[in-house]
Amino acid sequence: MAVALTKDNFKESIASGVSVVDFWAPWCGPCKMQLPIVEELSAEMEGQAVVAKVNVDEEPEIASQFGVMSIPTLILFKDGQPVDKMVGLQSKDSLKNKILGQI
Repeated sequence: MAVALTKDNFKESIASGVSVVDFWAPWCGPCKMQLPIVEELSAEMEGQAVVAKVNVDEEPEIASQFGVMSIPTLILFKDGQPVDKMVGLQSKDSLKNKILGQI
């Protein structure tokens, strides 16, 4: 299951290795379509990458820190640094290929 990140655990959770963070909100239609893809990816990539999510309504500081203007936005991190940003609905294959490209 994708880890829910807050300002308290964000830095620590993405500090090492490869992480994908889904920025979403409960009222966002495309986010609701992205969520099962993110959950599936989380199960498939367990042990290889961290798959996490940030509710932008509850954690606006994190969203603004990474310039998230529209959701869903998925940011790929390597060792705590953003390396790719994808705006809009993403397919599981596309996300998985981006993760595997960083491992």
